[in-house]
Amino acid sequence: MSINVGLPRQVEWRGDTVTTAIFKTPVSGPVAVGALNLEGDRQADLTVHGGERKAVYVYPGEHYAYWRRELPDADLGPGAFGENLTTDGLIEGDVGPGDLLEIGTAAFVVTIPRMPCYKLALRFDRLDMVKRFWRSRRSGFYLSVARPGTMTAGDPIRLTRAADRPSIEVVFAARGDRERESR
Repeated sequence: MSINVGLPRQVEWRGDTVTTAIFKTPVSGPVAVGALNLEGDRQADLTVHGGERKAVYVYPGEHYAYWRRELPDADLGPGAFGENLTTDGLIEGDVGPGDLLEIGTAAFVVTIPRMPCYKLALRFDRLDMVKRFWRSRRSGFYLSVARPGTMTAGDPIRLTRAADRPSIEVVFAARGDRERESR
């Protein structure tokens, strides 16, 4: 549906200055895909975001209807969850680690679900946002870049499934259960 990019910037959050790149905006036309990110996009904290296993973040557009009901006053345009790709027809139950996605001339490998951090709370200015995200089970997922290339919003996504793998939905649910048990 859309390709979204953003650069790190400083914002005020609860009395501190925080550097974040969670604010993404849609772009039009071809976008170059590099080994670690998309043209025009960067991550602010490479200790937890970005790198080979988290080069591109995908969030299913189908989840936006849920969030519009949950957060009726929130700005929920494409990229609202910090995702690089807002997709249609590709949800967490459809993909798993090791699956191959080809979009335009680029290829990606599904790696892990997104584990929410406080920057979601910052983005939505809601202290309960991380808990809401966990409870929703709408995590989105990260991709590594298997083949750099170019892609454009609206390009079809070709999925090749890896054998014998759990879905991202199952991986996220298991991690969420462990997170709750540790508290």
